[in-house]
Amino acid sequence: MDTESGVPILDFRKSTGITLEEGGQGWKEMIKKVREAFESHSMFLLRCDEIPKELQNEMFANIKSLFDLPEETKTQFTGKRVYRGYTSKSVALPNSQTFGIDDTFDPNETRSFTKLMWPEGNPNFREALLSFSSEARKISSFILKMVVEGFGLPENYISEVEELCRGNDTRLTKYPLPKETTDSAITFVPHTDKFNLTFISENEVQGLQLLQKSGNWVNVNVPSNGFVVMVGEMLQVWSNGRFKAPIHRVAIRGNKDRYVFILFSLPKEETFIKVPPELVDEDHPLRYKTFMYEDFINFIKTVGTKLGAFEDFAGI
Repeated sequence: MDTESGVPILDFRKSTGITLEEGGQGWKEMIKKVREAFESHSMFLLRCDEIPKELQNEMFANIKSLFDLPEETKTQFTGKRVYRGYTSKSVALPNSQTFGIDDTFDPNETRSFTKLMWPEGNPNFREALLSFSSEARKISSFILKMVVEGFGLPENYISEVEELCRGNDTRLTKYPLPKETTDSAITFVPHTDKFNLTFISENEVQGLQLLQKSGNWVNVNVPSNGFVVMVGEMLQVWSNGRFKAPIHRVAIRGNKDRYVFILFSLPKEETFIKVPPELVDEDHPLRYKTFMYEDFINFIKTVGTKLGAFEDFAGI
């Protein structure tokens, strides 16, 4: 457990003797821990073997080289969907820069992106991005399968949850160290994630903060070679409010720039988001209407990062 925030640390590492074979005792115990972490803290910190330290180091060296490109090169990357493309110093991300890239587990997408940024080619970046994204996506799917089993739902719901993760939005973000002060500086305003599940890796420069029920902000200290797994609003709907997307922000701590890789698992636009009837009972009355993800995204375009907007749209 992170002693400052209280967020649980779950260890999936086979190298430490953890066995997560489906149906086994270790699998059942971890299912319980995942559900408890999402219900109590809306997130957990993860240690796993699937993304080795060497791949993380390579990924972040490549991310730095991406942001070191000339501004006129970076602005060539535009996106038709909300939050995609290259953005610099937006309302939500003051003084920061970010790339939003669709489906980076697809070799064609990563090749298209790197070809735009480096016309002469950058195979190291392309392969690192593809490998990192693919592994992060597998881990996210693995965790969501645990969620289904943790609720005791029939196996057919595994395919339904997989539909909620059919695509991904990868964010590569640079949070520069504030020039005027060494104190913490807000570089991402308070918000909740508009997707299904969030997987975060950072270059070991801390910055994530979580809003507690008391109204206090606490630092989330990610362990070395660790990751953050966080509930998004679509998973909040699907779970009928048993899980809640946490309000969080970024405040730089440290003496160097913070680089972050984030993979958001998300549905395709035509996917309908709905609560399984098995998760509706007297103690948990239906909280959210059924809606198409595209309609939600179109709504978000008009309200941005406004807190509470999600409940206005989907709540009953």
